[in-house]
Amino acid sequence: MRCVVVGAGAREHALAWGLAHSAQVTVTPGNDGMRAAGLFCTSASPLDLTADLFVIGPETPLVAGLADRLRAQGKIVFGPNEDGARLEGSKAYMKELLAAANVPTADFGTFDNPDEAIALLRRFSPPYVIKTDGLAAGKGVLVTTSLAEAEADVRAKLSGDAFGDAGSRVVIEEGLAGEECSLLVLCDGERAVPLVPAQDFKRAGDGDRGPNTGGMGALAPLSVMTPALVNQVMHDIVEPTMRELRRQGIEYRGVLYAGIMLTSSGPKLLEYNVRFGDPETEVIVPLFADDLSEILFAAANGTLTEPPRFSTQAAVTVVLAAEGYPTSPRYGEIISGLGEDGQLRDPVDGVTVFHAGTRRNEQGDFVTAGGRVLTITAVADSVESARDQAYRAATTVTFPGRVMRTDIARSVV
Repeated sequence: MRCVVVGAGAREHALAWGLAHSAQVTVTPGNDGMRAAGLFCTSASPLDLTADLFVIGPETPLVAGLADRLRAQGKIVFGPNEDGARLEGSKAYMKELLAAANVPTADFGTFDNPDEAIALLRRFSPPYVIKTDGLAAGKGVLVTTSLAEAEADVRAKLSGDAFGDAGSRVVIEEGLAGEECSLLVLCDGERAVPLVPAQDFKRAGDGDRGPNTGGMGALAPLSVMTPALVNQVMHDIVEPTMRELRRQGIEYRGVLYAGIMLTSSGPKLLEYNVRFGDPETEVIVPLFADDLSEILFAAANGTLTEPPRFSTQAAVTVVLAAEGYPTSPRYGEIISGLGEDGQLRDPVDGVTVFHAGTRRNEQGDFVTAGGRVLTITAVADSVESARDQAYRAATTVTFPGRVMRTDIARSVV
């Protein structure tokens, strides 16, 4: 099978790596770390490429309708059309759909007037949750116990100072308490099947402190997300969502990422994403026991039957980020510890390096070129072993100003 992966980050590196086990893969545009690993990358538009399957990684092209344009050319695409991608493109639309589908979620209000938004904030108890309505690269959410900070965030977003047009409306949500988890689900327009449950770590610093980021690490499987809980999420959250999408005339084919809070009154949906999570992809893909290309092709082609099989092992990924991430990362720092193939110069069993924001300079050195630079993923027989191997590998890769959480997966080992 010939596959085209659209995107340039660690998520797309992991997808291309997994697909390449059985398929011929092209990545557009890809990155220098993928090229070093032997993946074919091109600057050509996906609209100008030919393949049996197109897999769209990031949310931005999905929200912009790339899947629609590819399908109009008769191509088979893993990723929702623009109408389905509104689930991530507009948090207000998502919350309205959840209400129509009777999906358990946090109470909310949507505002473009700061005074009205702040009035609702003052009726809620902390923690306060403020989200930009539009896309903000995973950084448009503030969760705080400070009402003053929450009010300032509302004014900054609605003024356009924080996220421009993406922040022209905000969603104010009731704060939920519990353990957060990620359940990614493959959809073929009619059916939905769950993948192995995962957990990501959004805050920049240890102990879940600091600003929200795109994600500083992840683990899978998440033991607290039992098969019974997975079934409950599918029955109470995912399947009603799929029915409402179909009622609205939306045929959703791709991955639906459900961010779930396990509250004392049961699982509640925090939000949906319409693509593979990053860094969850880097722990889910290495655990696939079935052919990834065949599974994604079935979802894209409307022929999903059974959930894919996964390894009984565990995976942990640790993100190495640039100094100043997420607000003002520093680029161009030389990375030490990588070989010519972009992998560890001194290999560690079960470890794969996925490149998020790197490039090669004129001397051939890998240098930092993004806020999140590398994700170091380890697969082992237990979460504890995978965590140990991931951190042992991560300490061998350095660059000036490197930022790394030291507590990824610590609470579950």
